[in-house]
Amino acid sequence: MPTPAERKALLFFSVVLVLGASNRAYRTLHSRSPADSGARAALESQMKAADSARRSGLRKGKREAKPKPPPKPTGPVDMDVASEKEIEALRHVGPSLARRIIADRDSFGPFGSMDGLRRVKGVGPSMVQKLDSTVTFSLVPRPTNVVISRRSELPKARRKPYRRDTRP
Repeated sequence: MPTPAERKALLFFSVVLVLGASNRAYRTLHSRSPADSGARAALESQMKAADSARRSGLRKGKREAKPKPPPKPTGPVDMDVASEKEIEALRHVGPSLARRIIADRDSFGPFGSMDGLRRVKGVGPSMVQKLDSTVTFSLVPRPTNVVISRRSELPKARRKPYRRDTRP
């Protein structure tokens, strides 16, 4: 139940709302200014132009056509010399992975085998298994440096023992 002050506020807001709506309705119904006739003429010309465009069939499409996916490869793809489009056409390989494969090959040389392909980020054991029957390697891989290995294979650094401060 609203308090007396709340009732007065609600009454005030409803009176203001009714007066504003009645003022707008009066102005709309009884106003015949030249600006209104000009606006009506402009609106009529726009409606005619829209109707003529509909009749002539000049409609914009709702969406643009999506680009066609790359064609599926007919035989195995040689990963050591294939282009980005050929790699992207492989199943389970998207545009970003194809770009990473090309960048890795350009930076570090040909892959030579599935193990060489695994050095690309995003190509793990499951991806190698999926691609096994659809890819080949024609070039000899670049020799790897035995000194530099994967971070996970490096021994973990040991922490120094904690020394207490022995001040007199």
